[in-house]
Amino acid sequence: MVASAATAAFFPVTKASSTKASLVPGGGSDNLDTRGINSSKPTSSGGLKVKANAQATPKINGTSIHYPPSSERLKNSDETSIAPARTFINQLPDWSVLLTAITAMFLAAEKQWTLLDWKPRRSDMLVDPFGLGKIVQDGLVFQQNFSIRSYEIGVDGTTSIESFMNHLQETALNHAKTVGLLGDGFGSTEAMSKRNLIWVVARMQILVNRYPTWGDTVQVDTWVAANGKNGMRRDWLVRDGNSGETLARASSKWVMMNTSTRKLSKMPDDVRVEIEPYFMDCAPIVEEDGRKLPKLDESTSDYVRNGLTPRWNDLDLNQHVNNVKYIGWILEVTLFFSRKLFYFS
Repeated sequence: MVASAATAAFFPVTKASSTKASLVPGGGSDNLDTRGINSSKPTSSGGLKVKANAQATPKINGTSIHYPPSSERLKNSDETSIAPARTFINQLPDWSVLLTAITAMFLAAEKQWTLLDWKPRRSDMLVDPFGLGKIVQDGLVFQQNFSIRSYEIGVDGTTSIESFMNHLQETALNHAKTVGLLGDGFGSTEAMSKRNLIWVVARMQILVNRYPTWGDTVQVDTWVAANGKNGMRRDWLVRDGNSGETLARASSKWVMMNTSTRKLSKMPDDVRVEIEPYFMDCAPIVEEDGRKLPKLDESTSDYVRNGLTPRWNDLDLNQHVNNVKYIGWILEVTLFFSRKLFYFS
């Protein structure tokens, strides 16, 4: 009987009985324990009288469980046959969606970690991978690294002088931008922009010891100094980024021009106040060559090429032909006549 009562607690019978327990003579309801067994003393017959169909109320963890009547369970049987019972399995989330979300989170975290923990894989890679440059030597020298690209070399496998000069010009502009002198104009300060003044290169000397090749890293240092009352001098030192070998040295003179009148201008006092704190007191890195180029006359020239006019791509932000473009023109004309001489010979 004890086993039957315990079994009923976990596996209740499907047909519930509404018959109440019949008490033995001389006993009361208090004489029945939770198992439906009469705990009174035995009668003269000496046997225990127990209700045959007694059923204990099932309990789980001390809590009584009440089941609905059979009529209600039969009424709902049709509904349970249509909709599946809510079990632990069919209440689980869609694991494929959860796995996709976790994978996306790991991939995003890995990408961010790669960007933060980026390190050069080779010793000859750029120290400054983004070419931003930095100020050195008490804030008077600007230093920037360049990697020679495939489109910057010529047929001989080395970089051209035109590409070399583009690196020099880029460091000059980045120098002015880094120290806060760059205004609205192309290399002009704020005071120069208000007066429609721009810098133009009046003279430049470049001494090249060796031209770098594709994949080389070059380090360019540049600084400025005073040049007379109305001019400025800018010098460059180009070295190999790995060995420190000096590749080239350059020195230039800059003057101001008014974009409205297209004429040279004196340096205003407010402009001088802006740029003088960044002047270095030093000699030019390239000793000035006092020789002057003779003027060319078409009547005495061996060859003349006409029809060379500025293209739209030859103009810079100041709407004048950039000084680097002049070098490209000279090289193109020189190579043109060199090929003609080679063919004629």
